[in-house]
Amino acid sequence: MGKKIYLCSPHMGGGEMKYVQEAFDSNWVAPLGPNVDGFERELCAATGAKHIAALSSGTAAIHLSLILLGVKPGDYVIGTSFTFSATVNPIAYLGATPVLVDSEADTWNMDPELLEEALKGLRSEGLKSEGQGKMPKAIVVAHLYGMPAKMKEIMAVADRYGIPVVEDAAEALGSEYMGRRVGCNSRFGILSFNGNKIITTSGGGALISDDAAMIERARFLATQARDPAPHYQHSEIGYNYRMSNVVAGVGRGQLEVLDLRVKQHREFNQWYRGLLKDVPGVTFQSEPSPDFHSNFWLTCIVIDPAVAGTDREKLRLAFEAANIESRPLWKPMHLQPVFAGCPAFVNGTSEKLFENGLCLPSGSNIDEEGRERIAEVLKREFKV
Repeated sequence: MGKKIYLCSPHMGGGEMKYVQEAFDSNWVAPLGPNVDGFERELCAATGAKHIAALSSGTAAIHLSLILLGVKPGDYVIGTSFTFSATVNPIAYLGATPVLVDSEADTWNMDPELLEEALKGLRSEGLKSEGQGKMPKAIVVAHLYGMPAKMKEIMAVADRYGIPVVEDAAEALGSEYMGRRVGCNSRFGILSFNGNKIITTSGGGALISDDAAMIERARFLATQARDPAPHYQHSEIGYNYRMSNVVAGVGRGQLEVLDLRVKQHREFNQWYRGLLKDVPGVTFQSEPSPDFHSNFWLTCIVIDPAVAGTDREKLRLAFEAANIESRPLWKPMHLQPVFAGCPAFVNGTSEKLFENGLCLPSGSNIDEEGRERIAEVLKREFKV
């Protein structure tokens, strides 16, 4: 059967131990420290961001961004429906109500036209019930599987209504939209360095903003909101959200190979396209125009069972039998029991993607033997 091939496992670059060893040699293994400072500087250089706070997770970054935007219990926050739950969970942390918006077919990300429909709908409901529209405090847009969302159109809608945007770029470090790295096209961006991401710190994340004061405020809240005093004094609620110096050392080493990892993931995506180019009923998540440059963190396909001769689940089980991990596309948040009853503006796109879509193993450390095993399953199942 062979060793397990994972969907996307950590891929060390070789430079990580230098920074980790420095942390141990200096006994700076507690949160914060020189590696955290260095990681933040180097992330700014890698992304083009003006200011970054390194945090314990991407989820923490979304949570802090919503706090900084003044989200309170009872508020509305618009979120992408077709995403991992971590995009939407922080809305619920704050007692706010997620308003879920479906995808467009080109990138699979938030549909700008449906976003405007949602905003119009919320405003009209507010006018009926309260005399004024109860508009969302924020819009959280995910860049799915590394594919940039249509940020020009989304920002145009958001700006018309005066609503700040948070980019969930957890899956999209290294991706670009109109020549800019994603996460830098809005009020806040967030990154994740979880173990399965394109680079990893084992666990960690970051908050991006052009606003220095906002990032400084995020750092304050992320270190338990400790007031400047010789004793421990707290005037507001804080969080234990800062990244550790050891973990940041791993991140600094990983950043050295970020561009290489993007190149490898994009090459792997092309390998899949070549392998399946003559298979009817198989389509890929694809860049709609040269404005979009995906890191292709995961290569994802949609299978039309009426044409392809197999379906998503049969292929997934065939991979599983060969000790190869694959995964259905995200189950939309508007179909999740935990978000049942939340306002949702849907068009059927994400439901079809979930029903027929599969994430293929995409790790940059999958060797030639692994690719041969993957190809064997694909050729057998698609009869090519």
